[in-house]
Amino acid sequence: MTQDDPLDDFTRRAVTLLDATKTVLVSGTGPAVVVMAEMPGISPHVARFARWVREAGFTVYLPSLFGRDGAFPEVTEGAKVLERACVSAEFRAFAANASSPVTQWLRALARLAHQESGGPGVGAIGMCFTGNFALSMMLEQSVLAPVLCQPSLPLKDLAAIQIAPDEAAQVRARLEREDLTVLAYRFEGDRFCTAQRFAAYAEALGPRFEPKVLPTDAANPSPPPFFKHVVGCAHSVVTAHLIDRAGEPTVSARDEILAFFSRRLRP
Repeated sequence: MTQDDPLDDFTRRAVTLLDATKTVLVSGTGPAVVVMAEMPGISPHVARFARWVREAGFTVYLPSLFGRDGAFPEVTEGAKVLERACVSAEFRAFAANASSPVTQWLRALARLAHQESGGPGVGAIGMCFTGNFALSMMLEQSVLAPVLCQPSLPLKDLAAIQIAPDEAAQVRARLEREDLTVLAYRFEGDRFCTAQRFAAYAEALGPRFEPKVLPTDAANPSPPPFFKHVVGCAHSVVTAHLIDRAGEPTVSARDEILAFFSRRLRP
């Protein structure tokens, strides 16, 4: 996992929704799961997770939101991607109590994925920069299984969440009405996704928010350079900091997520 991934086992599609066109990598069969990459993009580790989802019996929709698809996360290139995303109007990286505009496009993608793949609904997982997007996507009725991995926005307020209060109230009402839950994961020592942030999610969503906190020493001690030198802490639960070995807490987290998708999307 130290070189670029050609991603040649995915079909690359140009998907136009809401007058905006983005590349989406698609692979697999079965109900759809939208996998949203962490910063700095669709790395080999993100692609590995998407393949695990595919192998579990789902159609993966992997939208390219930033970065160079398949790139191994080096420091210089990754830092430039992060800088560009932080000033992009699509993401509003520093704004609390407001959803990023790109989540509207992602909700439309979930509708399309449901139409194409069938089943009772769609799963969605966001990571890091996109971590909270899966929650905003719950405003789309087809999304039944949201997972938040180390949600890191807004960057300047570690005790806030990035969703408008009225939207959070709508999501909470839907969770209770339809008996749904939100899974969320973080490492204990994560300096971007803090205990205060998880407390804010719990306050907004109540008992339907199910937080999972992994010990810091469960993280891969030798992640790619971007994560070692730019992120600088245990952070990426199912990708760069996952230890792919039986019995590891990160592998258990991955398996919980796959089981969650199965329960919701293949009842």
